[in-house]
Amino acid sequence: MLLGRVVGTVVSTQKDPSMTGLKLLVVQIHDHRAKALEAYAVAVDAVGAGLGEMVLFAAGSSARQTKATEGKPTDATIMAIVDSWDVGGEIVWNKEEE
Repeated sequence: MLLGRVVGTVVSTQKDPSMTGLKLLVVQIHDHRAKALEAYAVAVDAVGAGLGEMVLFAAGSSARQTKATEGKPTDATIMAIVDSWDVGGEIVWNKEEE
């Protein structure tokens, strides 16, 4: 799984019928120290994430293992909205301090 921040949305009027009703979000990938990387993913939102939120997302075959994405042609799925994380006991990021 990867950490990232929702930085945008994708609107597509023409898509595979199995993707109808799924919200697509642009996620900028962050490292374990909350540094934004110059890497992005378009992810299906399975948890109701919003613009600016830090999220945990899965890529590859794991992305298709939620109720919302099972059997769907997706390569990235947002699976959690992050409240905080720490590394080695040090709080790196906290939603309440944003």
